[in-house]
Amino acid sequence: MTLPLKKIIHCDCDCFYASIEMRDDPSLRGRPLAVGGRPDQRGVVATCNYEARRFGVRSAMPMSQAVRCCPELIILPPSMEKYRTASRQILAIYRYYTDLVEPLSLDEAYLDVSRATHHHGSATLIAQDIRARIAATVGITASAGVAPNKFLAKIASDWNKPDGLYVVLPEQVAGFVAALPVSRLFGVGKVTAAKLHGMGIHDCCDLLPWSLPDLLRHFGKLGNSLYQLCRGIDRREVHASSERKSVSVEETYVRDLPDLDTCLAKLPPLLDALTQRTARAGAGEQIHKLYVKIRFADFKVTTAECVGHALDAGVYRQLLETAFQRRQMPVRLLGVGIRLEDTVAEQQLGLF
Repeated sequence: MTLPLKKIIHCDCDCFYASIEMRDDPSLRGRPLAVGGRPDQRGVVATCNYEARRFGVRSAMPMSQAVRCCPELIILPPSMEKYRTASRQILAIYRYYTDLVEPLSLDEAYLDVSRATHHHGSATLIAQDIRARIAATVGITASAGVAPNKFLAKIASDWNKPDGLYVVLPEQVAGFVAALPVSRLFGVGKVTAAKLHGMGIHDCCDLLPWSLPDLLRHFGKLGNSLYQLCRGIDRREVHASSERKSVSVEETYVRDLPDLDTCLAKLPPLLDALTQRTARAGAGEQIHKLYVKIRFADFKVTTAECVGHALDAGVYRQLLETAFQRRQMPVRLLGVGIRLEDTVAEQQLGLF
């Protein structure tokens, strides 16, 4: 059965936080800028502009490392309320064209415009209009990708960044995907990419001769995703629901926590904050899993989780002990959280 073709747009504002700061202070333009925490307090880069990226600065990089890459880096603390105001303006623009908007972050979203009537239903013209309206209304640039599915639209939005638009027409899908490095496929991280490369698979065209049973044997459930995506197939729908998927709190410490006992002593205030945040979100009845996150001194991250339906300090202690034993070294960040019941997300994961 052939499914009807969809028209999906992926919109993503360019270096969002930094763009808002440069909009409000034009003197920052053309200078390397990062938004995030202080380098002397274990801060990390939330967003940086393209001038900073030329020095090797990247999002999620420790700010102390960013300063070493770019000694002239300008660092600003996040102004979240200002960013949320801009986000509300951006989402209003998206929703002018379609009700099927799936936000991924404050500035990024998928739009299904298959049934949109604006511009005679042209997804390309709608994407152009959205970008123009964001520039005129919010004062920043956005990039967009247009394609028959979410996977291709997201890749396309990166193609001509910043301030760009790229369109993948249905008849171009096979050629476009065949030339993609396998590292661009959803679910392929460094380890899987290295395994694929070791098998002589570098681009998606190298994956095409592999049968589904062979890929399942080598990669488990991920094999199905590889088989589908290298053919440009992605049946995920754009879900307009903005339901919360998780609630968490975390703390980065100025000095490493040297041992397990010190980590356990930090657990009660984290759980108090998580309890308050869960109550504010009204999520107490939706708890499905409990989890602990640790970032060690060498920046390696691990999480431990289990099924649970209520916040339980004893369970969190056990999870923390389990996670700590994996590396048994000083800790720079602790986090605790809950994952919420989400049947939609479970159905989507089943496709891959």
